[in-house]
Parts: sequence; structure tokens; C-alpha cells
Amino acid sequence: MRILLIEDDKKIASFMINGFKEAGFTVDHCDNGAYGYHYLIDNPYDAAVVDILLPEMNGYEIVEQARNKNINTPILFLSAKREIDDRVKGLRVGGDDYLVKPFSFTELLERIRALVRRSTGQTDATTLEIGDVNLDRSKHIVTRNGQRIDLNNREFTLLEYLMRNKGRVVSRTMIMDQVWDYYFDPQTNVVEATMCRMRGKLNDGHNERLIKTIRGVGYVFEDPQSNV
Repeated sequence: MRILLIEDDKKIASFMINGFKEAGFTVDHCDNGAYGYHYLIDNPYDAAVVDILLPEMNGYEIVEQARNKNINTPILFLSAKREIDDRVKGLRVGGDDYLVKPFSFTELLERIRALVRRSTGQTDATTLEIGDVNLDRSKHIVTRNGQRIDLNNREFTLLEYLMRNKGRVVSRTMIMDQVWDYYFDPQTNVVEATMCRMRGKLNDGHNERLIKTIRGVGYVFEDPQSNV
């Protein structure tokens, strides 16, 4: 997935660029509104994140002029401007979503994915199935080869996150932010401990190991069909 980020705050931009790259995205970054506008209209993107208060050309102008040129890229406004009028204006000029700073990167990531799903006609299924593993969100049931696996809430959420990102390496930081929803403490081994318990239950009685550890990087749920 290719993302355009138009943000002039260097610290926030660096944080988002690292996060998007960890999620497997390709990121183009502009810290100037005029440059960002030309990137947006000249290149194909799956989505764009646009600040409002930018040098040379503000976010409202970028989006409005891009829409006038029939650029249909899903766009999320990210701004410290939090008044209702600001949000309404953002939607009126052609924005698809609006997130106020400060923000959770996990929420930003999921909003971006939701925008892309809507723009491509994808649906957010309640049932995930990869190989012989089936996860039903609505019933909170996991089975492998038809045999039920008892997972606690944290293990279930962890497995769902890995399955939704099948084939993509997810880092410990991303897992902590998504599954535990607080900032990562490098001294804790909670991710490894929960991963170990969940994998033990998932692998019990099965020779094929679906969740792989990528040393020094993170974890990946591999679709066995992709290895055939």
C-alpha cells in the first residue's frame, strides 16, 4: 500500500513514517503544502494523510483543488484543529475522514485501512479463515481443522491481528499498540509470553507451525497455501 503524508511537523511525520513502514506501507512525505499537492495529483496513492496548517498551501486547498481535478484518492485530514466547524469544512472540501491530534497511531492505521477497503469495495468480514484455522469474531470462537481452541480475550485479539495481517511481518511495537493499546515498554515480555501461550494452543496436535518468528523484527502468520 502506498501512502502520501503531507505534514510539516518533523517529529510527528517521523513517527508516522516509521509506523507506516512497520505496517508494510510505502510512504512519500512532503512538508510543504504546494509540493504535497503536486505529489497528490501526479502520483497514484492508496490513501493520503493531510495536515491542515501547512506552508504555501493549506490542507483544505490541497484537497479541494485535487477533487476539482477528479483525484479520488481516499484522504484523511490530521489536524490539531478540533472544532466541529473545522471537521465539517474538511469533509465539505472533499476529505473522507478527520482525526484530531494528539492521536493513537493504531487508530490512524485502522482508519486508513477502512478508507482503502471502502474505496476498493472490500468488506470487513466477521469470519477469518486461513488454511485450516477459522476465527469467528461474532461468536468469539477459534477452530483448527474443525477442533475448537480455547483462547482468552488477549490471545484471541492477538491471533485476529496476526490473521488480518497474514503474510505481513508485524513488530512487537505494533502488537503492543494494537492488542494492549498502550505504549510499548521495552522491559516487558508480555508480547512474547502471550504469543507463546497462543501458539502452543494453536499448534497442539498439529505439525504445521503457522506463526513464524522473524528474529529481531517481529512475527508473521503465513498462509500455507502461499507455500504450495
